[in-house]
Amino acid sequence: MPVQQIARRSLLVPALGLALAAAITACSSSSSSSSSSVAAAPSSAPASPTPVATTAAPSPSATASTEATSGAAATAAIKKNWVAFFNPKSSVAAKEAILQNGSKYEALLKSQASNPTAATASASVQSVKITSPTGATVDYTILVSGSPVLKGQKGTAVYQDGTWKVSKTSFCGLAALENGGKAPAVCA
Repeated sequence: MPVQQIARRSLLVPALGLALAAAITACSSSSSSSSSSVAAAPSSAPASPTPVATTAAPSPSATASTEATSGAAATAAIKKNWVAFFNPKSSVAAKEAILQNGSKYEALLKSQASNPTAATASASVQSVKITSPTGATVDYTILVSGSPVLKGQKGTAVYQDGTWKVSKTSFCGLAALENGGKAPAVCA
């Protein structure tokens, strides 16, 4: 039994390289970020999935929720962006766009993209629960070569700059897991 756990952990650590941007922790913050320009991927790179941006429509009441931050449209955007974030075909720039304060994590995202196991990592979303106009919990599974390696994970999504994004807390939680429990300096 211990050998199986060690073998599974040995497979899991490299698998989290690209998948490191989803959510393992349940906390998030909703601070804003500034935009930065990112160099385009080489033309031979596969097309990246497009993040879903949703813009809130004006509401008649300050307490009324909009479709962009609640309901079916928000849930669909969160699922699509979460899966795109873990898609090995998504460019670093695309991942930055759907990660809270994504430009801050560009170097870490590039490092993860170079991990060979990342080419076979993906995620599936089991459920999304909107918890506020700017927050949601996400239940997901990380897969490697189509096989689940981290089932029943809980993460958070945040609504920032008109887009539902993977929270920085979730991303940093996975980065720490991949790094033997120690969060990368950029996550401090």
